[in-house]
Amino acid sequence: MIRDAHAIDRPRERLRQNGAQQLTNQELLAIIFRVGIKNLSVTQLAANVLTHFEHLHDIKEATIEELIEINGIGEVKAIELLAAIELGRRVSAKQVQNRWTIRTPDDAATLLMSDMTNLKQEHFVVLYLNVKNQVIHKQTIFMGSLNASIVHPREIFREAVKRSAASIICAHNHPSGNPAPSSEDIDVTKRIQHAGEVLGIELLDHVIIGDHQFISLKEKGFM
Repeated sequence: MIRDAHAIDRPRERLRQNGAQQLTNQELLAIIFRVGIKNLSVTQLAANVLTHFEHLHDIKEATIEELIEINGIGEVKAIELLAAIELGRRVSAKQVQNRWTIRTPDDAATLLMSDMTNLKQEHFVVLYLNVKNQVIHKQTIFMGSLNASIVHPREIFREAVKRSAASIICAHNHPSGNPAPSSEDIDVTKRIQHAGEVLGIELLDHVIIGDHQFISLKEKGFM
């Protein structure tokens, strides 16, 4: 364990001297895990995690069960890693939301793309905007296959009224990677748009996120 302690001290020292941005993914994971286990150093544990996932961003979708299947990763280390990822996601999302103004569909897509482009199932997300088109809140309203029977405008606009939102932008992802709208997508959009007109809260757009690409139903003339 003394040799393992020296191994983890190296990335800690590099972070202290050069900043976290200069560390490799393996070094950052080693710091999170703190210590290794018998026959596996902490840096080897970090390497095992990175080898298991094809892309770094895939880790954020991992479950505890999936992580503990990796050699050397027990429940405690899996929980520590998921907690660190979630904390980073919340900090990043809060910073972006606090300054983000939606002027174009590209602005909305840029805000949402990193979180939604690799999701394994459909997520229906709503951005709530003030009179200056600044994002005041973002919320996932539904998860699962999008259809008119489960997407209730009341759930969307209840939050809009609570937040005193002036307008909203809806978005959902297509796990297939193809953002082309389906007939259900168009029908749901028209229902939400009509409900917003009644309440005086405008639906500015409905953005569909694919594999690092998107389609604006507003730009396509569907609303």
